[in-house]
Amino acid sequence: MIDFKGMTEYNSKHMEEEGASFAFDFQGFFFKIISYWKLFAISVVLGLLTAYFINVRKQNIYKLGSLISIENDKSPFSTATTSISFNWGGVSGKVGQVMTSLKTRTHNEKVVDSLKLYLDYLEEGKYQKIDVYKKVPFVFKPNLDAPQLLNQFIGIRFVDEMSFEVFTEFEQNQGKGQLYATKEFETIFNLPVGPFSKTYRVGESVVLPFLNGVLDLNGFIIKPNAEYFLRFKSFDKVVNSFQNSIRVGAFEKSTSIIQLSLLGHNKNKIVDFLNTTSAILSQTDLERKNIYATNTINFIDSTLSSVDMNIRSVSEKMDRFRKKNDIVDVEGDMEKASLNLQVLETQQEEIRVKLNYLNSLENYLRTETDYSGIAAPTSVGIDEVNIVASVARIIALSTERKTREYTIREESSIFRNIDRQIDAEKNVLLATISSTQNTLNGQLKSLNKTIGAIENRLSSLPNDQQEYLKIQRQLNVSQAAYDQYIAKRSEAAIARAANISDITIVDEAKDIGAGLVGPDTSLNYMMGILAGLFIPLVILFIVYVLDNTIHGVEEVKRLSNIPILGVVGKDKHKNNLVVYEKPKSAVAESFRAIRSSLQFVLKNNEAAHAAKTILITSSISGEGKTFCSINMSTIHALSGKKTILVGLDLRKPKIFDDFNLTNNKGVVNYLIEEHSLEEITNTTAIENLDIITAGPVPPNPSELLISERMDTFIEVLKSKYDVIILDSPPLGIVTDAQDLTKYADTNIFMLRVNYTKKGMLQFINAKYQAKEIKNLSFILNFYKLSKSKNMGYGYGYGYGYGYGVYGSSYHESPKKKGFIQKLKQKMKRKA
Repeated sequence: MIDFKGMTEYNSKHMEEEGASFAFDFQGFFFKIISYWKLFAISVVLGLLTAYFINVRKQNIYKLGSLISIENDKSPFSTATTSISFNWGGVSGKVGQVMTSLKTRTHNEKVVDSLKLYLDYLEEGKYQKIDVYKKVPFVFKPNLDAPQLLNQFIGIRFVDEMSFEVFTEFEQNQGKGQLYATKEFETIFNLPVGPFSKTYRVGESVVLPFLNGVLDLNGFIIKPNAEYFLRFKSFDKVVNSFQNSIRVGAFEKSTSIIQLSLLGHNKNKIVDFLNTTSAILSQTDLERKNIYATNTINFIDSTLSSVDMNIRSVSEKMDRFRKKNDIVDVEGDMEKASLNLQVLETQQEEIRVKLNYLNSLENYLRTETDYSGIAAPTSVGIDEVNIVASVARIIALSTERKTREYTIREESSIFRNIDRQIDAEKNVLLATISSTQNTLNGQLKSLNKTIGAIENRLSSLPNDQQEYLKIQRQLNVSQAAYDQYIAKRSEAAIARAANISDITIVDEAKDIGAGLVGPDTSLNYMMGILAGLFIPLVILFIVYVLDNTIHGVEEVKRLSNIPILGVVGKDKHKNNLVVYEKPKSAVAESFRAIRSSLQFVLKNNEAAHAAKTILITSSISGEGKTFCSINMSTIHALSGKKTILVGLDLRKPKIFDDFNLTNNKGVVNYLIEEHSLEEITNTTAIENLDIITAGPVPPNPSELLISERMDTFIEVLKSKYDVIILDSPPLGIVTDAQDLTKYADTNIFMLRVNYTKKGMLQFINAKYQAKEIKNLSFILNFYKLSKSKNMGYGYGYGYGYGYGVYGSSYHESPKKKGFIQKLKQKMKRKA
């Protein structure tokens, strides 16, 4: 039962918290979601169907991998017995360099070029063309010097085992082509617009504006009329695709083993790419190592040429001397002194060679920026540890910088860091070179002093003997230097030939039947379910937030403290006389409940007079004000109360039509003193119910309703009737209803579910708070009791609400209308 005491007082505390009361109604939104469960079910089904069609159209995605090992940088030929050695820079940073190299554009260009991966072999699948690389019975060898049309599907249909047909279709006469020899693009003209086909023999050159090359068989069985497709793609885009797709990382916790992996639709293509990239990487590393030995060989060769010229010159000099002089007999001790002098001069020559190398190295370091062309210091006998190590580190850093130039911008901090390391190492090496030069110059000075002493001793010999010994020493020194360089060149050549790459394949990529990683069908189905739930949820949320109409009892109670007198359900009866013509309906029972509640309201108001005046109004037209007025008066009349229904909506009169009356005369005629009360009063077929219609629409309705004649009119009605129902104009549109509230013992404000705006509650709250309208109650029209509400939402808000799900068994259930009947009813309403 309602606490009707609250109907006479407005809760000021609620009005103070009115701003907070407009917070989001999570409970209402939750029950709205439940009420649309069918929409969610349909949406989920559509999401699952979408996921299914996506899954069946997606090609399988495979992931394969391989392992490569990075060994220490060294030459397998370097032993303690060799006089020349190569230090490649050590293993420090090698793994990082290799990982960087694998992602460089230069490296991936070599792989794509070697495998010709810019050419796709395709076959028509169920939903799209699929990649059949290495699964076709032929291989097409493109002419790299002729343009190939890009992104055009070119069909290959086998007529028999030795002939095939090239077919395609063009929409325009020009397209973009590429020459894969130079990677240049060019526009191809004179394409045959429309369908095209031409037959060729296997092995015959195909020369067309859009296709150039030779088709050869590869051992597969030829199926007549089998169709395949070729498609050429941009070389740069293919390289970029693989460059971004390949994954490089350390294998587990190993510091020297790298794992490569690649995703794709064709496992054969993945296997070939991974194994080829490892092979090319190993070959590139070997070429890098051989550069050091090659530079050394080139340096020795350039030195050998000058030594060889010197030997020839001295030999010719010796020949001329022998022709001119007889055989010279030199004393034994003098010959021995000459041999000692030869040893010293050999040492002197070795020092000069070292100094020449150091001077050249110093000049190279000061003038060049690429330090990868330095020859090994040991090639000239320099085995000073600091020099050898510094040269190796500078070469390694210079090589690393060149490698990173393909993947990193020049302004990157990585380059600045490498350059700082090179400069630091170069400064150390220059200081070491200067120190070594000073040491060698000291040794050379000492040797020159010793050689001068011996030459003074030999000066006592006859001139011909002195000349002979001098030429002989020069010849022997030159020959010894030549022999030494020949030996060192042989060692360098053997070292280069014996070089092996530091990169070895530990586990090559191989198709063993596994590797399927996609598409993730379960994820797609999950996404379909989530989308099916999320999309309608968002739509409902947006609609719910943007919807500013009233939806139920709980929402009204949250937005206003004005009491709710009762609720009236939606009824599709042909007219407004539901209570009279369908007394057992749920709507009729709702009005009985409201009548019972009104008894408490009117009793609590302690009206001084016997007659009870009830004013019914609303915010705007269409909220059920007239419907409620008619049925409210009917329900009171049927209870034995002498009741009159007065139509005071002078601007838009309505109530007469349902009782088959005319609106020729009514309240207006009385107020202008044209007719008496008896003349405007109409009896109805309903016992105890009379009606006074509004009458003709006057030019001044507001003035008539506030006239003294109106006061007399109400007083006369109160003396004749027990219940007076006033059907007033909408309160939210005109002020007429507010002027009439002074005559009413209680005022009923109609709210229509999903129609009345929430803002009107603020409007009526303000009127009520300012006491412009007293004794105000709400009736909720078009109310629909759902199972969700019966389970808690809107439960227990008054006597009039109790007839819901369980009460429907007592009431008459309206017969369900067929489609034709519903259509006729809608057409009738429109008419």
